[in-house]
Order: sequence, then structure tokens, then C-alpha cells
Amino acid sequence: MHVKARCSARLGLVLSIGASLVALAGCSSFDGASNRIANLVTPYKVDVVQGNFVSREQVEALQPGMTRQQVREILGTPLVTSLFHADRWEYVFTLKRPGEDLQTRKLTVYFTGEVLQRSEGDEMPTETEFVATLGSRGNKGKVPVLEATPEQLAKYPASPRPPTAPTAAPLEPASISYPPLEAPAR
Repeated sequence: MHVKARCSARLGLVLSIGASLVALAGCSSFDGASNRIANLVTPYKVDVVQGNFVSREQVEALQPGMTRQQVREILGTPLVTSLFHADRWEYVFTLKRPGEDLQTRKLTVYFTGEVLQRSEGDEMPTETEFVATLGSRGNKGKVPVLEATPEQLAKYPASPRPPTAPTAAPLEPASISYPPLEAPAR
């Protein structure tokens, strides 16, 4: 009986080691499959935009002598205002795209009291240039031509339009009498 227990223990040990090896082999094949799937499917990575975009047209619209409110109407609310430097506003714009370098542009506007003194900062792109850089990233295919030639239009006969219903004469508004907005004086 003692020998049977020892054989059973050995058999159980061999089976558990075998099962462990099979499980490890399965994990490694699963790991390889998950790596292959991860190479095929990539997660969407969002562009991170922070701050105020300031265009060249906006900077050119600034004139010394403008009030703070006029500057705010042109450039928007500044990203950074400091209690220690109340005479300047900082406009900072950053754009981080996956796989590309961080784009940063800065503009500082200086005031004397409530009046614009000067502005200085990076060279700003025009609105058209900036929009063109936004669209250039995902356009890998050709843009289809969205115009039809007369020969292409001739292939498709014009469909007859359904007859229109006769229009009735417009109704005259009913005379409505509204009560006075204020109570009569006593």
C-alpha cells in the first residue's frame, strides 16, 4: 500500500509538471498572437491642442494705443496673466500630434495701464497655412474629382420633375386684440 501511494504521488507530480508546461506553452503562443494582433490594430491617438491659436492676421490687427478690451476682442482671453506682471498678457499655443514634434507658438502683449504698448513673439502662420497643416496629416489617398463633364452627365437622363401643386393664396392674419402691458393709471 505504501508503494502504491508513492507511485500515485509521483504520477500526480509528473502530471502537474506536464500540465504546467502545457499551460506555459499556451501562454507563449497566446502572447505571440496578441503581439501580431497589436501590430495590425493600432489605437487612435488624439491630437492634443492647448492654448490660444493666434494667426498672423490677428497680430497684424493689433495697433499700439488699443485698450485691453479691444485686444481681448481680437486675440481672445490670454492663457497666462500674472499678478506680478499685470502689464503683460501671454498667449501660448501648443499642438502635440502622435509621431511628430511638439509645435509651440508664443505671443506676449505689453500694456501701459489700459493701453497696448507693443507685442512680440514667434512668427505666426496665417489661418490658411494653419488649416492646411491640420488637413495634411490624414490625406494619404487621392481626393476624387467632384465635377462631372458634360459627357458624363449625358449618360444619365434628367428625371422628370413631379408636378407641383397649385399654391393657395396666403391667408390674412386674424385680427387679434391683446390686453395692455401695463395697468391703466388710476
